[in-house]
Amino acid sequence: MAEVRRKVFGGLKDPRKRRGRRHLLPDILTITICAVICGADSWPAVAAFGRAKAKWFKTYLALPHGIPSRSTFERVFVLLRPEKLEACFATWTQALADASPEPLIAIDGKTLRRSFDQANDKAAIHMVSAWASANRLCFGQVATDAKSNEITAIPRLLDLLDLAGVTVTIDAMGCQKKIARQIVAQGGNYVLALKDNQATLHEEVKLLLDDQIAARRKPLMLHAHEETDGGHGRVEIRRTWVTADVAWFEDRQAWPGLKSVAAVECERTADGKTSTERRYFVSSLDGTDAAPIARAVRNHWGIENSLHWSLDMAFNEDQSRMRRGNSAQNFSRMRRMALNLLTHEKTEKLGIKNKRLMAAWDHDYLLKLLTLRL
Repeated sequence: MAEVRRKVFGGLKDPRKRRGRRHLLPDILTITICAVICGADSWPAVAAFGRAKAKWFKTYLALPHGIPSRSTFERVFVLLRPEKLEACFATWTQALADASPEPLIAIDGKTLRRSFDQANDKAAIHMVSAWASANRLCFGQVATDAKSNEITAIPRLLDLLDLAGVTVTIDAMGCQKKIARQIVAQGGNYVLALKDNQATLHEEVKLLLDDQIAARRKPLMLHAHEETDGGHGRVEIRRTWVTADVAWFEDRQAWPGLKSVAAVECERTADGKTSTERRYFVSSLDGTDAAPIARAVRNHWGIENSLHWSLDMAFNEDQSRMRRGNSAQNFSRMRRMALNLLTHEKTEKLGIKNKRLMAAWDHDYLLKLLTLRL
């Protein structure tokens, strides 16, 4: 526990005024992350967890004035600067991460639906996260600026990441020349989805690849990859076509590192009904092999299925009503820290919900989670 206080939270500056400060910041943060791991989803629950475990916490923490009150926990998280807590989050995550032979990072956004404040005309907070599919870890997150969107948040998130040798996947909102330039400048590759925000490019790529796939034109050097999986009465066939022929693209010099364009088709059959969807991408990956782009696109779905779904189902994030100051942003980071630890702990063959229960019941297991890779 002392290692958590020192290595993870020790460098944070206390945002409170010194006068009247009774509880230590590392103690407050350590109790909070323990409470979140064990099922707390509100400030009253965090304080109640601390009181219930006071004897155990006193063996590891200073606690000069006992367990803080609910209002103290909330006040600290309202005032704490999100970017400073994000730096702690990134440090802890890097310690958890394993080396991966093919690092893929998916970037996508999620709205904290109940964080809107109608009385003060405050919109719901939208967080953009980076998900490493091979490690199954959330590597970082930032909030979009008020009255803005993901385009402004993605560059700030990329700044936090080491992209050397990494392939970054982003949905159509992030398909921007500036973002492609930043990824390449940081030593990474990109696979960016095309839609109506790049309407001309989307239409050009669609026409080119659709005609080539249907063999309606003299064929380019088109490379294909196909894979099939299924279960529970569902069959899914994913087909990927890619070409390195981008010389036709008039604006190609404005897209740094552009080497290929691709189409990915997903055909799903369930309950006797079949649906087909085809999407289009620009990429800095080599266009002579469709498999890497196929893997990147498939792994991108992990941020929705493994991160966002887990936060809603196991942590009930969409129902959180935290609104004051920075509390919603900062508590969201605590959830992601907890999810990273629970996902990375492999000795217990349980789902995230049951691991949270076990941590609440078993002090040794909770301590094991807190000290992973420290």
